[in-house]
Formats: sequence, structure tokens, C-alpha cells
Amino acid sequence: MVQGRKIGKIVAWFFGILALLVAVLVVVFLTFDWNRARPWVDDKVSQAIGRQFHITGDLKLGWQRPVTETGWKRWVPWPRFTAQKITVANPEWAKQPYFATLDEINFQVALLPLLAHDIVIPSINLVNPAVDLERLKDNRNNWTFKFKQSTEPSTWNLRLHDIAFAKGNIAYADEVTKADMQAVVDTLGQAVPIGEVMKQQEEASRKSSAEMVGKSGAQKLDKQATAAAASEASAASAASAAAAASGEKANPASTSAANSITTKEGPKPPVPPYGIGWTLKGTYNKTAVSGEGKVGGVLAVQDAARPFPVQADVRIGDTHIALVGTVTDPAHLAALDLRLWLQGVSMAHLYPITGVTLPETPPYATEGRLVGQFRKEGSVFKYENFTGRVGGSDINGSLVYAGRKPRPLLSGELVSRLLQFSDLAPIIGADSNASKAKRGEEKKQPSSKALPTEEFKTDRWKAIDTDVKFTGRRIIKDPDLPITDLYTHVIMKDGVLSLEPLKFGVAGGSLASNIHLDGSAMPLKGRISTQARHLKLKQLFPNVKTMQSALGEVNGDAALSATGNSPAALAATSNGEVKALITDGTVSRLYMEAAGLNVANVVYEKLWGKRDVKINCAAADFVVTDGVLDSRVFALDTDDAVINVDGTIDLKTEAMDLGIHPHTKGLRIFSLRSPLYVKGTFKDPHVGVSAGALAVRGAAAVGLGLINPFAALIPLIAPSNNKPLPCQQMLADIRTAPNAPPAGQQQKAKAAPSYMPADQGGASAPKAAAPKALSPTPASAAQYKGS
Repeated sequence: MVQGRKIGKIVAWFFGILALLVAVLVVVFLTFDWNRARPWVDDKVSQAIGRQFHITGDLKLGWQRPVTETGWKRWVPWPRFTAQKITVANPEWAKQPYFATLDEINFQVALLPLLAHDIVIPSINLVNPAVDLERLKDNRNNWTFKFKQSTEPSTWNLRLHDIAFAKGNIAYADEVTKADMQAVVDTLGQAVPIGEVMKQQEEASRKSSAEMVGKSGAQKLDKQATAAAASEASAASAASAAAAASGEKANPASTSAANSITTKEGPKPPVPPYGIGWTLKGTYNKTAVSGEGKVGGVLAVQDAARPFPVQADVRIGDTHIALVGTVTDPAHLAALDLRLWLQGVSMAHLYPITGVTLPETPPYATEGRLVGQFRKEGSVFKYENFTGRVGGSDINGSLVYAGRKPRPLLSGELVSRLLQFSDLAPIIGADSNASKAKRGEEKKQPSSKALPTEEFKTDRWKAIDTDVKFTGRRIIKDPDLPITDLYTHVIMKDGVLSLEPLKFGVAGGSLASNIHLDGSAMPLKGRISTQARHLKLKQLFPNVKTMQSALGEVNGDAALSATGNSPAALAATSNGEVKALITDGTVSRLYMEAAGLNVANVVYEKLWGKRDVKINCAAADFVVTDGVLDSRVFALDTDDAVINVDGTIDLKTEAMDLGIHPHTKGLRIFSLRSPLYVKGTFKDPHVGVSAGALAVRGAAAVGLGLINPFAALIPLIAPSNNKPLPCQQMLADIRTAPNAPPAGQQQKAKAAPSYMPADQGGASAPKAAAPKALSPTPASAAQYKGS
């Protein structure tokens, strides 16, 4: 019994002392000035993060009962920590003194889980956070911390459920990208599902598209996008059906437009709602930037398996970029899946933003799906099944960007079902000065020049490799231009741009060129080879009524080399050969009589004649030296006449000086047969009759008229000239493939063939061996007829 009383007293004293200790601890916790602990806290945190950390305001500890607990646990108070005026220092090289500042931070800690070494924090509240982000040209940045690594694994586990904050500010200064921007972030009043944001962005982007390509273009883009979405939905439905057939369970939540995205690969996992909004302004690469957007909650970043929602609507200069979608494992940027809208004045303006080299274009608007994988060996992004408008043309296709070494690669296939030919003009700088000014080109095209003088941006060619195929299925153009379609394969590697080929459907045939422009060094070196095959004579002149009965085909070849950094400069330095021929054709007799200035016959043909004249042969052979085309052979032989052309075309000055010498076959009454000329420039050509020769014939007629009125007719009677061209020999010569010297070297001079008449240059040509009279070999004939 005595023993029991002693045990009872011991137990009573134990609980009494324990209660006293608890009371003392409570009093100490409630009355202790926690500001005395600030130096210790500052020191421990500074050591952990490798930066100076300071609490310059009050440090407090209070107790509150948890409102979220139930039962007896809600009576166990939780400690609540509050710290005010917190700063985290920047490295010494940074422009700003602090990396981060906070007016206040406060949070509660669940008490009972501490017994199991679990630190459970339901929520951390940040008041007016501000963050400064800086990077120097040598890639040093202030957001990389040197955290102190513990040699022993920690026995404590941290579980943070939420982070809440009032309005925060982020400043970003980057000398690498020349960015200087400020962002304001704030929590949204309520969670917003991704489906609702998608609809809002679609509507906003359609309005922006109308600003760039006009209301009509935006409506056409809407129809294109609707058709593409229907195709996408059909693919997604097929994928879902396949999944069902394989026994996989469908996830109802994942097919809801309010919280997920369904793609052709099937439904995606549920997407968390947006929780934070942001606005942005500043400059990027010396270009004004403004925008706004939304992202998921802060803690959603920690869930690597769940898509993290992002949305942005940003304007960089005259380029508008908008996106809605998800990022997988955003802390490490594993992958992204976005709906992407792009609008701008020219696609070339995307280069300072993305580093992707694209050509100059008219105003454009596109929308499609951007998916990507971030990889150490090279990230890959695909803008797939996008649709768009470029000027008055549609564009559709897919592009893949692979971040490989030493340069990334852009590849893909693009198709335009209805292509405005004028929309191709900005690519080579052939658009108007007003269009150039709109897309930011400062240099103007001289009013006297027809060939584009705008320089190629060859410095961008070395930034990326390209392998893209483009098809224009139907071309809308001027009625006089006999072009129907277009195909090209664009290859850019090591600063060398190649079009292999650039092929146009022309007049029922084709005009195909292989173009190589080496921009890896200055000046640019160019090589061009062109083949014209089966161009129909009547289709070459679709709006000339008298040519609609013409038969025959035009075939030709050209080989040129040049140096220069613009189309005009390349033309001015070009060297090589240009050849063309016509065989087995007919042409309107009216044209031939007019070319011979046979007045009576022209009147007769105009009133009663409809007969066509057979073309025995026609050929042109130009030698190009330093941009000057000099005709070795330029002649047309028909049953009624022979027409020779001589002279030069200067691509440097864009001047023409051609003489046309008609020779009739058979007697022509009232013929003013006299040389014609083509002079002037490409932009201001002049065609007329040689006044000197015509004056001589007129004077002779007047003089003879004084003697005998009937004798005045003698100078106007054209005698027969029955000396046809040696067609077989001439065509054999023309069929010899043209050649061009290396870029920068002159083409070797070639004498005109001896079979050409004196007024064409044959008689006065330098003494050189004339080409042998080769009959066309089967191979050379196939070069044209079998191509």
C-alpha cells in the first residue's frame, strides 16, 4: 500500500513538472522576442543558398487552431511563423542589389506530423514579392544558386500544399538576347479551365488575323482552320476507337473541352486550371514587347506527370504570337503541346525572335499545333498541320525544327492550293516600295530599275539548315502571264542556298531551274541552270488573238554564273550562255507580213487572209559576258520570210539595243522593208522602224516620182530573197548544251557562225572556226522532244 502511494506521488510529480515545463515553454514562446533569432536564421539560410539572406523586419511566432482539421485535432494549435522585409542578395556583378525582396512571408506548420519527421505546410503566403533576373554576355546569370549539399540524407520530409501571393513583380535583363522586360504576376480571382481560355484566344486571334490579312483573308483562314480541325477530330475519333478496340478504358474527364485537349493521338490527361495571370512589357532585341497570359498554380509545377497549363498573347514589334496548351514537367521542360497562332508583317521578322531563317513575305496569319520534346542531344519541335494566309494566298503543311549541331535543321512540306503570284515578289525584293516600307526595308527600289536591288540577308543563311518542299498547285496571276503552277525544293546548308529545282508550269510546258547561291563568303557566288521544255507558242501569248492559231513549241537552255548580293547585282555580273529553239510550228501570216513591213499584204491579210505560215526553224543563241547578252544566232525562218536579229541586251544598265532585219521570200508590192529596232530599257522599251533606211527608200521613191510616177513604186517593191537559213545546221548548233564559267570569271568570246548573213554579224565576225554542221543526234533530239 505504501509502495503504491509512492508510485502515485511520483506520477503526480511527473505530470506536474511536465505541465509546468509546457507552461514555461508556452510562456517562453509567447513572450520570447524572436527578433533575437534573426541573425541565426539569416546565417543558416545564407549558408544554404550561397547568397546573403536578411530579415530586416519583425520575426514572429504565433499560435492558431487549424480550421481545416476535425475532431480533437482541431484543438491542437499550430505555430504560425511570420517574417517581414526579406531580401536575397544578388552576385556582385549584377546591376541590382537584390535578387528577391518580400514585404512579408507567413505560414503555418502542422504540429503533430513533426513527431514523424514530416514538415507539413498547408500554405505559404507571399506579400508583394519582387524578383530580378539578369544574364551577362558571358552567360553568367543570377538565378543559378549554389545550394549547400548535405553529406547525409535528411530525415525530414517537406510537404507544401499551396503557395499564395499578392501582386508580384519580375524584372528580366539579358545581354545575350538583348532583352529588358518587366512582368507583373497575380493570382486569378478564380480557377479558369483550359477549354474556356482556348475559346477566348481563338476569338482574339481571329480578330488579330483580320488586322494582318484583312477580313476576307481571315474568313478564308477560318474556313481552312475549320476544315483542318474536322480532319483532326476525325483522326482523334479514329484513335479513340482504336483504343476502345484494344480494350483501353476511356477517361471521361480527358475528353471534356473544359479541362483537356483531344488530339489525333487520342485524349490527353486532365489539365489543371489556370491559377496565375501575368502581364509583360519591355524590349527584346531592341524591339518593343507587350503581352499577357496565364499559367497553372505554383505547385502544379511539381507534378511532372501532369500537364501544366500555359497561355500567352504577346506582340513583339509587328509580330503577334499567341498560344494555349500544356507543358509537361515544366520544372525541366520535358515537352510541350500547344495551339499556336502567328501573325505578322513578314515571316522574315520571326528570325530575331526564333532564330529561324524565313523569307520576306506579305502580311501573314497562321494557326496550328506546336508539339515538342526537349532533349539534351537536341530538342525537336513540330508545327504540324498548320494552315494560314500569306497575302492573298493560302498555305498549309508541317514544319519540323531539330536542334542539332552545328546548326539546327528546319524541314517539312508546304502546299498552297491557290497562290497569288504577286505574293512571291517580296522573296526576291520585287515588291513595291510601299510594300518594302511596310515590312521595314529601308532601301527603296530605284524607279529606273526593273531587276530587284534589295540585298539577300546572307548572314542569316549560316544560322540554320533548311530542307523544305513547296508546291503551288494553282497560280493566280496577270492574264498575260502564262504561268500555271509552281514547285520548289529549298535546301540551305553551310550558308549555301539551293533551289533544286525551281519549276514553273508555263504555257503548257515547264520552266525548271537549278539555282545555287553560295552566301558563305562575300561576295555571294551564284550558279543557275535553266531548262525550258515544250512551251506552246499560242499559250505564251494567251491574249494575242492572232497567235491563237500558232503551233509549235519553244525549248531552251541557259547556264549562268555570277557574283553579287542581289538579283540585280547577279544579273549585272552574269557569264554564260542562253539558247532557245522552235521547230515544226506555224505562225500567223499577218505577223510575218507586219514584221517585213509589207503594207499591201498586211492590208490584204487583215481584210481577207487567215492563212498561217509554217515555221521552218527559229533559234536564239546568246553569249553572256559581264551581264551583256550578245546574240551569236537570233533568227526565224518561215515559208514567207527570214528574220534576223542582232545586237545586245545589257543586264547591268537594263538597256536593249537590238536590230531586226526582215528578208521576204517572194515578190512584195508596197513593202517598206526596212530594219526595225528595239531600244530603251526594260522598264521603258521602244520599238520602231530604222528611220535612216526608211528615209533613203522614201527619198528614192520621191526622186523617181519626179521622172516617172510609176517609177516611184520601184523602191517599194521587195524582191524575192530565196536564201533560207540552214536550219539543220543551226538547230544542231543550238542543241549543244550551254555552259558557264566559274562564278567571277568571264565567258569566253564566241564568233557568230559563218552561215549567218552579214547584217547578223556572220560576215564581219572574227575569223574563227565555224561550228560543224552536225545533224541532231538521237541524244540531242531527246534533250528537247523527250524531256
